[in-house]
Amino acid sequence: MSEDFGQLLNEEPEVIISQGAIVKGKVDEVKEDELVLNIGSKSDGIITRSEYTSTPGADLRELVKVGDEIEAKVIKVNDGEGQVLLSYRRLQAEKGSKILEEAFENKTVLKAEVTQVVSGGLSVSVDGTRVFIPASLVSDVYEKNLEKYAGQQVEFVVTEFNPRKRRIIGDCKQLIVAKKAAMREELFSRLEVGQIVEGTVKNVTDFGAFVDLGGADGLLHISEMSWGRIENPKKVFKSGDQVRVLVKGIDGSRIALSRKFPDENPWLDAAEKYAVGNVVTGKVARMTDFGAFIELETGVDALLHVSQIAREHIDKPSDVLSVGQEISAKVVDFNEDAKKISLSMKALQNEEEYIPEEEEEA
Repeated sequence: MSEDFGQLLNEEPEVIISQGAIVKGKVDEVKEDELVLNIGSKSDGIITRSEYTSTPGADLRELVKVGDEIEAKVIKVNDGEGQVLLSYRRLQAEKGSKILEEAFENKTVLKAEVTQVVSGGLSVSVDGTRVFIPASLVSDVYEKNLEKYAGQQVEFVVTEFNPRKRRIIGDCKQLIVAKKAAMREELFSRLEVGQIVEGTVKNVTDFGAFVDLGGADGLLHISEMSWGRIENPKKVFKSGDQVRVLVKGIDGSRIALSRKFPDENPWLDAAEKYAVGNVVTGKVARMTDFGAFIELETGVDALLHVSQIAREHIDKPSDVLSVGQEISAKVVDFNEDAKKISLSMKALQNEEEYIPEEEEEA
């Protein structure tokens, strides 16, 4: 008698099953479209494919294994065959709905994976509960292609919660706007004229490039891209390029940038290199009817007037010179303040002691 009483004490009490109750069970059998659970009752618990996942045609053998513990909700105490019909999916949806309700009330930031790109927006799932994010609330800029968000994690806040109408709306945009505003404030608090910073080229136009400095964009004007001459910014920069720039000016919310770093200014030692009387070498950069502009180095051009090209009369520079041609000439005028240099090929030809052609070739 005492042994029977001890055995009864060691036996686990039978779980009382009622509709709507939450039960835990261990998976005893896994079929393609059905799970069989031991829920501590005389009857087995059954979870059909549609009550486990919303994915049509999913093979439960790929999702669950024997021995797994699952918490589920009782849908029917007796499914007609003496088994208890359970739902894992509905319980998860209820949990998800509760999370979303609390997030809506507390304005909590949530993070979830985009499960589907649908017409007009994105669909994300929070523990089985669907949240719709309209296209207009996905970003703070117009997104032409939402497909890039498929499978990505996104942060959002719940701005509308109405589960009865199956209307739960998420908003990513306000978080992005707030984050950028904070970054902008932090950027302007530490940004100073003369400071050298790193940035990312955002887009390139005919007149310059806009550089993202991490909170605000700065304009790198075509005239500030180099000490030399830039014909087309799109041939120098492209979106995504990492660039080192100098903060040239700050006017309210506008930031002017430059790539003309003072220590790289080619005019710093120009007075010595291009003093009057020095013989220099350069390339023809461009021509006009009155002369040719010779690039002596990046950022330093000199004018070779048409009258100074040769001893004989020349109508226009293009008659004897071509763009890209390398020439030697004598500096006949240097104006550092105006950054102007004048050259003369004729002066070399007129010198009594000029280098003979045979020695030049040698």
